[in-house]
Amino acid sequence: MRKLSTVRGVALISVMLIVALSSILATQMTARLLLQMQRADNISSNQQAYWYAMSAEAFAKRVLLTSFEKEAKVTNLEQVWAQGESTYPVDFGEITGEITDLQACLNLNALRIEKNPQEQGSSEKTLARTAFEELLMALNLEDVSQFEVEYMADALTDWLDENSAIVSAGGAEDNDYAAKQFAYLPANHYLASLKELRIIEHFSIKIINVIKDYVCILPNTNLHKININTLNIDHVELLMALLSIPRDVAEQVMSARKSEGFDTIDDFFKLPELSKQKITDQQKEQFVVDSEYFKLKTTASFNNSYFSLNSILKVTGNKNINVISRTIGRD
Repeated sequence: MRKLSTVRGVALISVMLIVALSSILATQMTARLLLQMQRADNISSNQQAYWYAMSAEAFAKRVLLTSFEKEAKVTNLEQVWAQGESTYPVDFGEITGEITDLQACLNLNALRIEKNPQEQGSSEKTLARTAFEELLMALNLEDVSQFEVEYMADALTDWLDENSAIVSAGGAEDNDYAAKQFAYLPANHYLASLKELRIIEHFSIKIINVIKDYVCILPNTNLHKININTLNIDHVELLMALLSIPRDVAEQVMSARKSEGFDTIDDFFKLPELSKQKITDQQKEQFVVDSEYFKLKTTASFNNSYFSLNSILKVTGNKNINVISRTIGRD
């Protein structure tokens, strides 16, 4: 009888262990299944938010084409594309988008020198570089003198040019970056993002945060053309830098600009405020009244998923619009 009871007790314990293990396995399988279902749901929501963002891009193209069908030769802030940030409700979410003119700011890629330093000449500066230096001075950056400004321009020029020769005293090339604790090499190519400034010699986060509203990046081009019709009325420092004029004159010029802007560059330079200034023909060539490059900032949401997309659009002949750059994430 004792042996029979012992056997029954062992069998009961074995059954209980099997049941316990089965319960644990079932619980783990259920948890993993729920996790996989949630993951699949998140992926589906993220994908839907992505397509919402892409639809905003398609809509922006249509808005730009509509604007230029009515006014083919002028780009101004009265056009429908320049209405600022707009939000549209969609199923289980919303889409927010804003189109800005990338020719209302100073293209840092315009500092790229196509010639060799020996051909360019150490004392010769491009209009874009001169404007960049004068912009930094006009912004009255704390603890930044003309000396530091020139060094920043030297370093940026060296980062952009395709050779390994230092353009001037403040420049930096392969040896300078390779000697750092975490070594790297200069791009020797166009900037792809303003964030690249963080790894260029002489640039600090503080300086970048101040200048980021006045400068921009046009991918793979050193185009230096500023649309006077879309230049931010508060960015008088950029106009000061481009034309080498005092602040009070720049403020008067921006105040004199009508909402619809100017039909031609000649109309702009006929302003009484500018007719008294000594402005060269080269300085006048920096300006246009129509734009080719635009930036679309999009944020799309679906359920609890969010997707941010920055698209750079190029308008060709007022008929074709190509997306030349896409960046995922917030600036």
